[in-house]
Amino acid sequence: MSKKRFVLRMDEETMKLLEKWAAEEFRSLNGQIEFLLTKSLQRAKKWPAKKKSNK
Repeated sequence: MSKKRFVLRMDEETMKLLEKWAAEEFRSLNGQIEFLLTKSLQRAKKWPAKKKSNK
């Protein structure tokens, strides 16, 4: 899966809180944001279902 780059603007307090949270979970800030967005899409049932293998 290729990844696209984009600029994300947020207020300083949000950035600090996300950086702290990411450090607590041993992720980079970028990794934490990606993780949270993925989880949010899954909860909203917008994430594609995993394909079941026929093994």
